Amino acid sequence: QVQLVESGGGLVQAGESLRLSCAASGSVISITVMGWYRQAPGKQRELVAVVARAGTTNYADSVKGRFTISRDNAKNTVYLQMNSLKPEDTAAYYCYAEDRWRDYWGQGTQVTVSS
Repeated sequence: QVQLVESGGGLVQAGESLRLSCAASGSVISITVMGWYRQAPGKQRELVAVVARAGTTNYADSVKGRFTISRDNAKNTVYLQMNSLKPEDTAAYYCYAEDRWRDYWGQGTQVTVSS
């Protein structure tokens, strides 16, 4: 089993930055992919960015060039640096991890961007 705990959400103005962190605990050695998804009110949960253990990344088109995902395997932590935030980035952001058996989700952290 893997537990995920997010931190770093908040309220910012458009154009500002935030950094999200997600620390994994438990059976962390089995984790392959870690990343972030988000869900805005009335919308489906969508991928934001993911990173494999070796460092390969994948981003949603809507965040390319603005968000950067990174991973510290020694600390079992994944980060999401969000720059040039837009009101449409407002959502609950969920940390994600997977191993060979299943997916894991954090509780979510709210990011609100005012115009």
